[in-house]
Amino acid sequence: MLYRMKGYGQFCPVALASEVFAERWTPLILRELLSGARRFADIHRGVPRISRNLLCQRLDTLAYVGIIERKPLPNARGSEYHLTEAGREFGPVIEALGTWGFKWSSRDLRDEHLDPDFLMWVLHKLVRRENLPNHRVVVFFQFRQAPKRRYWLILNRPEVDVCLFDPGFGIDLEVTADLRALADICLGHLRFRDAVSRGWLTLLGTRSACKDFSTWVGTAHFGSGPPAQNSMSASTA
Repeated sequence: MLYRMKGYGQFCPVALASEVFAERWTPLILRELLSGARRFADIHRGVPRISRNLLCQRLDTLAYVGIIERKPLPNARGSEYHLTEAGREFGPVIEALGTWGFKWSSRDLRDEHLDPDFLMWVLHKLVRRENLPNHRVVVFFQFRQAPKRRYWLILNRPEVDVCLFDPGFGIDLEVTADLRALADICLGHLRFRDAVSRGWLTLLGTRSACKDFSTWVGTAHFGSGPPAQNSMSASTA
């Protein structure tokens, strides 16, 4: 059954656009589509806390109102989701939301914002492929606040992937981190060397991997300027 959020009962264009855009999860789904996600699984990995059923509903609604279109894969089962012209015009809206959120809301992250699955998905998208070595590198991640969650980042230029299960390759670098510290690094609020010196990030591996790791990971484009003074307090360590 197709779900539509209850409208505002106004013909104001802001109200009409909000009926499409302001539904819970919809801006994040659009963020993933605008960043290049096409398959259901890739969209879901960028929004891991939404149920698969609810994601199906949101995608069906976006297709119904003309924001996306579903295209069958030519040589395989399944479909891809593509933004229409109307959907692509949400790009500046998402960009403006991100700019505002970075400026006004990203300095004081709460625990509820620190989903390790999402953090690793973001980290894998921020990898600077041009800085990777010519051989495969496996980086193992573990977070102090979520010790049961383990991740393997496979860097095999130009391919980058993140695994939730041991891929069977030897580990070149082990990273133990505080969730908040790694999120602040991704946002550009904290430098790698500052996180290491304060004990919020621990690296164990070959000398070259430990030395080069900071050059492999970029920052979200909202945080492309010089990092500000670190936003973590000693009480979070």
